Formats: sequence, C-alpha cells, structure tokens
Amino acid sequence: MSARDRYKVTIYCPSCGERYILRGNKEKNGRIETGFKQCVCSNKEKFHISSEQV
Repeated sequence: MSARDRYKVTIYCPSCGERYILRGNKEKNGRIETGFKQCVCSNKEKFHISSEQV
C-alpha cells in the first residue's frame, strides 16, 4: 500500500438526504482525505460515510 492510494468515498447526509460521491487519498495516519467540509444544509457533523479502493 502506497501513500497515494485512491478511494471512492460516498457521503450521505441523513438530515436532508443529499448524497456526495468524492475521490479521496489515504494519508499516512490512515485517514482518507476528500476535502469535504459540510453539506448544503449546513450539517457539519452527522454523516454516513463509506469508502472503497479504486
């Protein structure tokens, strides 16, 4: 596994039902970074997140 592994990340907001499909890279600490900050409904905390390696 290299530091530049790519992942397909699906983020679902249970507050408004919006779904986002993003690309992310795995960082050295094991976290997948996509740059996602908040939903269009201003939700910043509660999301359902799933990822798969591409």
